[in-house]
Amino acid sequence: MKKLITKLSLAFVSLTGVAFAQQDPQFTQFMFNRLIYNPGYAGTSRALCGVVQYRQQWSSFTGAPTSIAAAFDMPVPGLPILGVGLNVISDQIGPDQTLFLRIPIALNFRFDNGATLGAGIDAGIVQKRISSDWIVPEPGKVDNSIPGSYSSTLNNPDLNKLSYDLGLGVMYNLPDKAYIGISSTHLPSQILKGEGNIKYTLARHFYAMGGYKFQATRRFGIMPNVMYKSDLAAGALDANLLFSYGLENWEVWAGPAYRLQAAAGAIIGGKYTTARGLTLRLGYSYDHTITDLRTYAGATHEIMLGFCKAPKEKKFSGSGNDRFLD
Repeated sequence: MKKLITKLSLAFVSLTGVAFAQQDPQFTQFMFNRLIYNPGYAGTSRALCGVVQYRQQWSSFTGAPTSIAAAFDMPVPGLPILGVGLNVISDQIGPDQTLFLRIPIALNFRFDNGATLGAGIDAGIVQKRISSDWIVPEPGKVDNSIPGSYSSTLNNPDLNKLSYDLGLGVMYNLPDKAYIGISSTHLPSQILKGEGNIKYTLARHFYAMGGYKFQATRRFGIMPNVMYKSDLAAGALDANLLFSYGLENWEVWAGPAYRLQAAAGAIIGGKYTTARGLTLRLGYSYDHTITDLRTYAGATHEIMLGFCKAPKEKKFSGSGNDRFLD
């Protein structure tokens, strides 16, 4: 079993940049955290919003993928044409650890129907670390491009590299109704080099996503969501179909989720809006792999927590000076 795990870890380390899905962490509930994929989303909700996601993939494996993503965004007070935010993403797969920290800034073009078109960029840092403290797949056979402890006297050092990161995106967002966007991350497409022949290729990634809420009745809704991602070497398609039921200040949803030729599962969640305009969200998803790993991998669990605070509506006085009725 240890040999199997180390070989899987080696594959996911993706030193050649071929394995797409594991360079950027994947989330089943992607529609609730669009900012980590598209900086054009910043400010388009017209509210102060934040979300945190935790994902434990393939829970039966030691060293299996574990991802945490936190995002925050808002329109700039007094300058609503600008949206700003913050992304922090941590991803660990066996000996491979990645940290992203990016600041998105977007121009927001607002429409009379309540929608916003955001065009944005994000800039920040990426830190990649691949530890040599792991069991190499074939002891005694040395690969100078891979960190590892090959014997008591022969060790390839860790890769530990900090560099810059850039992305861009465009998104049309009609809150609680529809969204569609395209984006790209890791635009520099850098090769992060360590000592000797050790290096990591951070491939440029492309995303297209969209979703729409059909209001079947006053209380029932249907929400399909789709995202396609590619690094031009490989691609992946995520889709889900949520059915919702809501009253004035709360809503619950549930439905199936599918990752093409990779996994199938389900999502449940809900939101509650207080009298002061604070919306709280909670979601959970369960995935089960449908590949040949299904015998070993175990389930994948993901939790989402989020909030949005709508801006306070301004009161206007008949005198034309709103100071009197603030």
